[in-house]
Amino acid sequence: MGFATAADAAAIERESAWADRELPKTTWAMLSATAAKWGGRPACSYQLFSGPADRKETLTWSELHEKVAQTANLFRSLGVGEGDAVAYLLPNCTEAVLAYVGGQVAGIVNPINPLLEAEQIAGILRDTGAKVLVTLRSFPHTDVAQKAAAAVALAPNVKTVLEVDLLRYMTGIKRLVVPLIRPKNPVAHGAKVLDFNAGIAGQPRDLTFADSKGDRVACYFHTGGTTGMPKLAQHRYQGVIYNGWLGATLLFRETDVIMCPLPMFHVFAAIVAMGASLASGAEIVFPTPQGYRGDGVFDNFWKLIERYRATFLITVPTAMSALMQRKVDADISSMKMGFSGSAPLPLELYRRFEAATGIIMCEGYGLTEATCLVSINPPEGVKKVGSIGLPFPYTQVRILDLEAGAECPVDTVGEICISNPGVWAGHTYTEAAKNAALFRPGPDGEPFWLRTGDLGRIDPDGYIWITGRAKDIIIRGGHNIDPAVIEEALAAHPAVAFAGAIGQPDAHSGEVPCAYVELVKGADVTADELRDFANQRISERAAHIKHLDILPELPKTAVGKTFKPDLRRLAITRVYDAALAAAGVDARVAEVVEDKKRGLVARITGAADDAAVARALGEFTRPWERAG
Repeated sequence: MGFATAADAAAIERESAWADRELPKTTWAMLSATAAKWGGRPACSYQLFSGPADRKETLTWSELHEKVAQTANLFRSLGVGEGDAVAYLLPNCTEAVLAYVGGQVAGIVNPINPLLEAEQIAGILRDTGAKVLVTLRSFPHTDVAQKAAAAVALAPNVKTVLEVDLLRYMTGIKRLVVPLIRPKNPVAHGAKVLDFNAGIAGQPRDLTFADSKGDRVACYFHTGGTTGMPKLAQHRYQGVIYNGWLGATLLFRETDVIMCPLPMFHVFAAIVAMGASLASGAEIVFPTPQGYRGDGVFDNFWKLIERYRATFLITVPTAMSALMQRKVDADISSMKMGFSGSAPLPLELYRRFEAATGIIMCEGYGLTEATCLVSINPPEGVKKVGSIGLPFPYTQVRILDLEAGAECPVDTVGEICISNPGVWAGHTYTEAAKNAALFRPGPDGEPFWLRTGDLGRIDPDGYIWITGRAKDIIIRGGHNIDPAVIEEALAAHPAVAFAGAIGQPDAHSGEVPCAYVELVKGADVTADELRDFANQRISERAAHIKHLDILPELPKTAVGKTFKPDLRRLAITRVYDAALAAAGVDARVAEVVEDKKRGLVARITGAADDAAVARALGEFTRPWERAG
């Protein structure tokens, strides 16, 4: 079924209402249908190390179907019902796939980012009421097991910890050495600790309980970065099925191979890539526990494409930038296309990547709150580079005025608001209070349009263009500045790999534009040169960069987004320290922390009294408090 234009999407919608389509109603039903069709074909492949000849593990669809049943049966035997949560804190591995799919079948699965701190992990476990946590057994070069133990000690609702031992993927001398150097993991909690693989091995290979009769909550995904307490979005089967259906209907076939080096705690890998595999029968490949971040992955990447004869690449801009600096040293003629998401794809990066690799890239757009997919530059149609393409079938997108809520005319910037089968109007977050401001009302006054927080416009051809984040707007003396204008100007410089623009505190204007840059490997350019280059290309004088720093690497989330709260922390620290020094005040910023009500707060240390600090910082709007 083709999808090249907005008319194609409309034609698909005219075939049938979404609710009337004859589709599986649950994840188990979707997996069962695929296993029945393609049981002997490869479903999921994984390798612990990145070498193109290193040991790999592949499950066929029949094997995956059986192991998911065993996993779900194990969870049920541990007291997990349809309304109970099963959390997993894992790097990528076959067991992460089993926990993700099996957790949805038995109850509600809750993937958790292993990069979070133990206190944040514990907070998520408490908020979901998780009864079971699947995590690593202590293993060299990772502290996941230690974090898990500390988190469970703070989350007494977790009754069972199921451990995954990565040793089973090892061969030769490494298999002998690991037990000798395995770090100790003192356990100070009361949960029962069991072996995951031993547990599922003892279970029947078909479900011992009836599958869910209809739609229900299937997943909890946390949103937010690596600081503060993340919010929990809840996803129903309907949203999971919708994302899988899009992949199977518009993109993938059972003969395809999806290379997915992204983490299985994020919706792009789990809901989109894994979901498309479950629905279509395409094989999905997870190289190394850390995906793109794994040792040797970038250096071996093109050889891995050749090894698996991958046809589709799932990626993010940060990975594309790194791959561009490696020679294509393998046969990648099997590749049909690449899909980039999670963060805006700069035009210059798009052009460089396609020229260097010959891979056609499609930029898409989605968000956790919508179960994920919203739009894409159509694989079979015109790709307007820089846009996020056309809405998928059954997805409605409106650009609404920030103040009045009325729909904006064509090519007029407003807030991007959406509705589709993945949006659960009024119930996106587990905390009801957090849904209050998340939706704009529909014709009947009830919550309907999900507010994405992204600013954008729709052009005359129906393509969506993101222009910035509503909360990222830099307000300079009452003048609103879109940071994307600054970032695009910097991205045009050949030495720039990535750029992030924020508003730094200013005593006179409230905020002034500030930028941080990560350079292409081997580039030689000064901060002043980059600032001058960008300012010459920024027509709006108020948006000219006031301060620019070059960093070895921009702070990023695990899926490649520039993590702007950390950039704001850097700016607040630098500006406040300079103001304190200029005033002769014996004090400095010890840290910048996130407060739920006040946002980022500078914590001040030093011998000076509060009155002196207040005089030095009194003209800034960003709050401060004493450290300690």
